[in-house]
Amino acid sequence: MAYKEKDTKMWTAQWFETNAKGEKRKRRKRGFETKREALEYECQKKLNNSRSMDMQLAEFVDVYFQDKKNELKDRTRKNKRYMMDQHIIPYFGDKKMSEISASQIIQWQNEMQTKGFSEAYLRMIQNQLTCLFSHASRIYDLSVNPCKKVKRMGNSDSRGLDFWTTEEYAKFIQTMEPGTKYYVIFEILFWTGCRIGELLALTKGDIDFANNRISITKTYYRTGKKDVVTEPKTKQSIRIIEIPDFLKREIKEFTDGHYGMPDNERLFPIVQEAVQHKMKRQIAKAGVKRIRVHDLRHSHVAYLINKGVEPLLIKERVGHKDIRITLNTYGHLYPNQQRRVADLLDNEKMKCPDRIDRRDIVIDEDESSNINLRQVDYSRESSHQQSQNSKNGGIVNEWQ
Repeated sequence: MAYKEKDTKMWTAQWFETNAKGEKRKRRKRGFETKREALEYECQKKLNNSRSMDMQLAEFVDVYFQDKKNELKDRTRKNKRYMMDQHIIPYFGDKKMSEISASQIIQWQNEMQTKGFSEAYLRMIQNQLTCLFSHASRIYDLSVNPCKKVKRMGNSDSRGLDFWTTEEYAKFIQTMEPGTKYYVIFEILFWTGCRIGELLALTKGDIDFANNRISITKTYYRTGKKDVVTEPKTKQSIRIIEIPDFLKREIKEFTDGHYGMPDNERLFPIVQEAVQHKMKRQIAKAGVKRIRVHDLRHSHVAYLINKGVEPLLIKERVGHKDIRITLNTYGHLYPNQQRRVADLLDNEKMKCPDRIDRRDIVIDEDESSNINLRQVDYSRESSHQQSQNSKNGGIVNEWQ
């Protein structure tokens, strides 16, 4: 029960909280000017402790991040918190979780859509609200999830996929001196498709020069003026990338030029912004279209697709969590295969040993116009190509 301090004449709220062991501990919060404010604060804290869905959304956000503290990485947590603080709490913060309705969410969506955000960013904001209510429903038995009743705003696939062809990349890389730090950085990014954070976390020990392999086991970023090296984005991001001979030689020459470099020291002790600035300057010199550093990853995948590499191999090489991510992101780059399927079936039918000789059949003129007598054996070519891809990791021979 709230009480008034004799010396300060201010009100203090007090309540009990139960820890993970079931132990109750008294808590206090001083400095309220009125008894009503102190009691309201007490009530909200009691609701938080019981995890009642009558708590305000702003308070539930704290509960959500407390529950997720061992699951979310620091950078992810900060990004999610920023979006919630900027776009969700100002609108829903003082409303009870159990009283937020689908119609209110639609009104919120309408307001968000007037702010000039991209479709992709609108979807990201929507995802934050959705994850709050999904967590409340799944863990704290919120009876009605209003997010399930409304259409999600934004579109995660609306961002245009920018990439360079090998000709455009060649113009860009020719603006730099071979063997220099940034030359090697961009070579690795373009010819492996690794993420910039994964590249900046690489050490000499991650390079298997004998077997032409790079081990991706960590990622790097800088936050709060501190360098952070942590686990990659997902478990599937931990992988081994086969590299061509020319790239192995470039990396080897670079590391040999830094005599005595420890195996556990970062090959490129710089931040992502430095790579972005360098890329921007060299793009201007090369006169090629402007893309982001991350788009070098898209460029690598586009190159592999152009060479006929199967989606599953690409998924494993770039470390996607699910093949659907690969197909949803890059599926439109694959040529339409329906004509090839029809030709394969047509060819198989023509090779059938018990096929009736068409010359012995009288065919109506209208029906004859639908018959395809092409006899192109695509299956042999496809089988041979897949065999070659399998032997060479799908891509290596193209680069040697």
